Amino acid sequence: MDKIQLTVLGLSASPASNNAYALILKESDGDRRLPIIIGAFEAQAIALEMEGVMPPRPMTHDLMKSLIDSLGTSLDEVFINDLRDGTFYAKLIFESAGLEIDARPSDAIALAVRFNSDIFVKSEILDETGLIPPNDESALGGDAGDEMNFISNPENDPKGQKTPISTVERLNNQLDKAIRDEDYERAAEIRDEIKRILEST
Repeated sequence: MDKIQLTVLGLSASPASNNAYALILKESDGDRRLPIIIGAFEAQAIALEMEGVMPPRPMTHDLMKSLIDSLGTSLDEVFINDLRDGTFYAKLIFESAGLEIDARPSDAIALAVRFNSDIFVKSEILDETGLIPPNDESALGGDAGDEMNFISNPENDPKGQKTPISTVERLNNQLDKAIRDEDYERAAEIRDEIKRILEST
């Protein structure tokens, strides 16, 4: 089975998307993009990890990582292996444990960014759904006039572009200070502000 490696390019959201986000994956050795629509919670989990934001209490995917670590194994690979009726399917692959576990791509990639795991897609899926951006402004596969807000992964976006999510960096510094000062009430307020920003962009 042919597999193609992907990297997380970023997240995009439109004001008209009803809290849905597009997770944009990029072909590692090519220009094709694979957009996957995900929910706000999963988008937040991915974006916070990409931005290096440490919440005062573990989020669900942080807890899952801690559990996996405590079992002495690691997530080696995420494989987007199927597309049925417009819905993507994925597997979590734990090579050392000899396990493959079914997962939603959004959850799988939220874990992958925490483990720095490889992400692959079945070649037929990328052939069928992959988009080649005609220019830099439409790198998400949409028109420049779509009013899309982009949360980029600076490691994979050569321009390192950040738009509204850059506000999170300032809040992240405040959150770090609140945690160091053990001011958990303030930390919770900052965390909620970060969540509101992510959900409104």
